[in-house]
Formats: sequence, structure tokens, C-alpha cells
Amino acid sequence: MAENSSLPDLTKAEFDILRIIWKNKKLSVREVHDQVTATHNWAYSTTKTMMDRMVRKQLLARGKYHGVFLYHPLISRPTGFTRLVQFFADQVLELDYGEVVALFSRSKALEPEEIRELEKLLADETGGRHDTS
Repeated sequence: MAENSSLPDLTKAEFDILRIIWKNKKLSVREVHDQVTATHNWAYSTTKTMMDRMVRKQLLARGKYHGVFLYHPLISRPTGFTRLVQFFADQVLELDYGEVVALFSRSKALEPEEIRELEKLLADETGGRHDTS
């Protein structure tokens, strides 16, 4: 999975789409739309527009498989979670990143290797300003 050198800014809607695709690996717009309507009351065209923008932002890639366009993530779950952790730690809880990462590890939201990647991304992004140990 390709990673951008700097962490992407994600909107909540983009994060919601990525969560669906991370679970399923490759999906069509229709498949994403059918799942995202549980949280967003979007028209199909809105879902397609969002996903096309995510391709331009290099969050998703689109490929044609048996005549159908399927989308797959270009960023890992830990990369996507990194911005969420930074916001939550700094703005909501006013905690060090390590304490928020510990919440993820206790909840089993991420696999152990994903937690290690998240810790590394946070340390790299902040230059070690927050404790992630």
C-alpha cells in the first residue's frame, strides 16, 4: 500500500468511506454507497463524487476489473487513524498520543502491527513531541 510522505487531512465523510473500504479491500461505488447510507443520507452521485475526490487526493485508487470500476485504499488504517488520534488527543482529551494509542490497543480496534505503525507515524509526524511509548 502506497503511503504519502505527509499524513493526509481527512474529513469525517472520507474517513467513513475509508473504513468501509478497509474492511472490504476493493469495492465499487454502489457497494460503498449501500453501506455509507447507514450514516449519511447521500445520493449515489454524492458518494461517487466523494470517492472521485479521494482518488485525486491519493486516498483511493480506482481500477477496472471485469468492466467494473473498483476502488481500493492507498493509505493504511493506521495512517488514517493518525489524524484522528492527533485531533482527539490534542483537542478533545488534551492527552499525549501514547495514552490515546493505548485506548486503541485495549479496544482491539487495530491489530498489534497496526498499533506499532500508528505509534511510528505519530512519532514521525510530531518529531517525538508527544509520548507514544
